[in-house]
Amino acid sequence: MLVVDDSPTIVTLLARMLRQNGYHVLEAGSAEEALEIARVETPELIFLDIVLPGMDGFACLRQLRRDPYTRDIPVIMISGNEQATEQFYVQRIGADDFMKKPFSRAEVFARIERLLDANQVPKRLPSSPPRTAGNLPGEAAAEA
Repeated sequence: MLVVDDSPTIVTLLARMLRQNGYHVLEAGSAEEALEIARVETPELIFLDIVLPGMDGFACLRQLRRDPYTRDIPVIMISGNEQATEQFYVQRIGADDFMKKPFSRAEVFARIERLLDANQVPKRLPSSPPRTAGNLPGEAAAEA
C-alpha cells in the first residue's frame, strides 16, 4: 500500500493502521514522490490526498492512469473537503473510491475490502496490456 499525504500526522496514522493489519506500507509526501514509488514498487493500492504541494492529487491520478505500469492500481482519493463536485470529479478522472478526512479504522478497511480480493489483488479488471514490440496492431498481418 502507498499512502500519499503532505500531512505527516495523516501518513503516520494511516500507515500504522495498515501495518497493524499486516500490510506493507510505503509513504510519500508529494505527488511526484508517489509517482516514482508507484512505478518502481507497484503497490496493491494507493491512498492519495487531493491537496498536495506542487502537483495536486488530481494531476497525480491522471498520470497514474496514463502509465501502463500504474494504471490498474486501485486509488482511494482522500480529502478533508466533502463537496459533492469534488467527489464527482474524483470518480470521473479514474479514482476507485473517495474517503473524507477524518476517517475511521472501519471505513479504511471496508474500502480496502471493496477494492482488493482476499489475495490483495485488485478486483477491477485490468486495462488492455501495454503495447510492446510484440503486440502492436498490424504486426500479425505483417508477419503473415
